[in-house]
Amino acid sequence: MIMVIALALAGAVQGGAGMARAEENGTSTGRQLLFYNHAYGVLDRATADAIEHSSYLRDFADFQVRTTTGAGGQTWTGRYLMGRETYLELFGVGDLPGKDGTLGATGMGVSTERAGDLPTVVERLRKAGITDPVEFRQTRDFGDGVPVPWFDAVFTTGEYDLFGAWGMEYRPEYFADPRGNTEPAAHPGDVGRERYLPDTYRDRLMRDVTGIRLAVTARDLANTVPLLKAGGFAVRSLPGGGVVANGGGTMIRFDSVPVEQVGLKQVEMSLNRPVSYRHVERIGHSALVVGPGSRAVWTFEGQDRPAQRAKGPGDTA
Repeated sequence: MIMVIALALAGAVQGGAGMARAEENGTSTGRQLLFYNHAYGVLDRATADAIEHSSYLRDFADFQVRTTTGAGGQTWTGRYLMGRETYLELFGVGDLPGKDGTLGATGMGVSTERAGDLPTVVERLRKAGITDPVEFRQTRDFGDGVPVPWFDAVFTTGEYDLFGAWGMEYRPEYFADPRGNTEPAAHPGDVGRERYLPDTYRDRLMRDVTGIRLAVTARDLANTVPLLKAGGFAVRSLPGGGVVANGGGTMIRFDSVPVEQVGLKQVEMSLNRPVSYRHVERIGHSALVVGPGSRAVWTFEGQDRPAQRAKGPGDTA
């Protein structure tokens, strides 16, 4: 699932909310309610196509390419690496409508593990000065034209540059639908990530996303920090205006950059078992380094931005 569809619909009926300053330090606000669920990035076409057709990724992770129909009949086709509790969603330039299909556009969902925690997040946001958070319900159509409630979401604002973050809570109707292929509840009120995702990861090397680094504009970062704090992440400022958010096993780093430098930069993943080797898999303009040990790092620093390309022998001034 992606932020762009839901936010576009919600933003059409509600304007921006109050914003908090991203450079303010802050620890978590009470019990942690939100946890990293997934993030997405829009990559250059060569990299997106290489990912889609990579045989290595199909062995490395529970890798899927699928088209999803959400609220209002909106559809999107993504490339997914699914873990035990977390996952990654990747697009190519133009795969999403408007500016959301721009190179470097990104988004991130952070979700609850217990039913009823999302309203508490909304309450915390209001207490923190986000007086008019944007609330939205996403649905999913499995192909029969009958939308099933999928998850409830909250955004701090309907205004964004090229990144947005949202808090989310899976709906009981979705877990009750056998087409979702979800697991039984482990305890009363279980709406967790592990229940939502399949166990196919056990047969692959990738286990979970343990770290993600995103370059975003100062405005988008300022809109994001209140959500992270309301969700219970410990947020720490970095030199240069960025922040690091910790909590729940995934470290989230944001670099504050001009809009022309935004994008998905790096993903760290844990492995189901340690490996004794170091393998470098080049996939388009990216490099996935696996091992040694129980860790893999995927770097996207080499994205093919036309204005930044080095001149070749046939180029003219």
